Amino acid sequence: MAEPRHITLRELQRTVKRTLEERFELPVWVSAEIAEIKVNYSGHCYLELVEKGGENGVPTAQARAMIWSSNYPRIAARFEQETGQPLSAGLRILAKALVSYHEIYGFSLQISDIDPTYTQGDMERQRQQTIRQLQEEGVWEMNRQLAVPAGVQRVAVVSSAHAAGYRDFCKELEKSPYRFSLTLFDAFVQGAEAENSIVDALGRIAERADEFDAVALIRGGGSASDLNCFNAYRLCAHIAQFPLPVITGIGHDKDTSVADRVAYAALKTPTAVAGWLTERLAGLDGGFDYLAVRLREATLGHTHAAALQLQRLTGELRRVAGERLAAERMRLTRLAERPAEAARDLLARQRIRVGNAAEIVAAHSPERLLKLGFALLRSGGRTVTAAAQAQAGDEVEIRLSDGILTATIQKITIWPKKRSATKKR
Repeated sequence: MAEPRHITLRELQRTVKRTLEERFELPVWVSAEIAEIKVNYSGHCYLELVEKGGENGVPTAQARAMIWSSNYPRIAARFEQETGQPLSAGLRILAKALVSYHEIYGFSLQISDIDPTYTQGDMERQRQQTIRQLQEEGVWEMNRQLAVPAGVQRVAVVSSAHAAGYRDFCKELEKSPYRFSLTLFDAFVQGAEAENSIVDALGRIAERADEFDAVALIRGGGSASDLNCFNAYRLCAHIAQFPLPVITGIGHDKDTSVADRVAYAALKTPTAVAGWLTERLAGLDGGFDYLAVRLREATLGHTHAAALQLQRLTGELRRVAGERLAAERMRLTRLAERPAEAARDLLARQRIRVGNAAEIVAAHSPERLLKLGFALLRSGGRTVTAAAQAQAGDEVEIRLSDGILTATIQKITIWPKKRSATKKR
């Protein structure tokens, strides 16, 4: 059996090269978007050009290109002077290029000129359109206005489980003196499925929103075209209206995506997100230390003030107690003196009364009455005070102030009783 006819890979590559060079012998004007651009130490500029299609802006074509150092300063200066911005990733350009093909390095374009009037590309226009739509819908500031706990420890992480950025994020948090609870919601973070995958992960988090303090949306570095899904309207609208604060760290230093701008906080890298979480807890920890110092100072101040107040009140109590005790002693002294004074007053009054009684008694004493001319008549051992008590012939004694007379009653005359006058009515 005869062997099938074939050519070597090198022959195939040379055929392709010859065909391209014959077909594109002269330079052509090509429109494309700059996905990456680098200028090396020799002054040569190397670019990655892409063509995008579909709603997500996923690249449908890609090619390497270069601008030699002999042309790059002129082209770059003219472009920046006329557009007001340097050549950078995300810009759509119209480049005059010579098609080149190498057996090892493949297809490439050698750019000799760029038309500055062909301004920003589809990537930047999509970005601006997304921004305008979110602002018109009034959701641009929603996520940044959410209240965030002072210490964010329960974190829902949206990332690829195999992404280097996710590993860096976890390692950085392991160095932290604080404890974090991380829950990974695995998702594609680049490529055609990135937008849908991230939106799906956010939906799963929203169903368990009470379990988390915040969301960390992270990935490693990549080209501008790889990160274009973070400028897509659908994803950015989800982030802007998400019920939890979203912290982004999607690994690009030069550009800020729309997702970064609508998120609660935007950090350049996953490691920076981990640092942000640690610093937030450190600030809270420092706040507790400060409050502890303030509490100690306040406690000492109140204790000192209370001690002074107690000392003052103790002195006041002693003074008042001393004054009260002195007053009570004086009162007791006065009370002790009152019985003696009362007794002396009583004795004085009694003396007066006794004296008065004595005078009355002396004024009515028989001796005094006898001296006044009265006489005391006694008969049969008893005093005769009425004429009816005696009879004629009775022997009586008549006592005078200076002696006693003995006599016999010869005659008794009884006076009639006086009648009181009766008033006429």
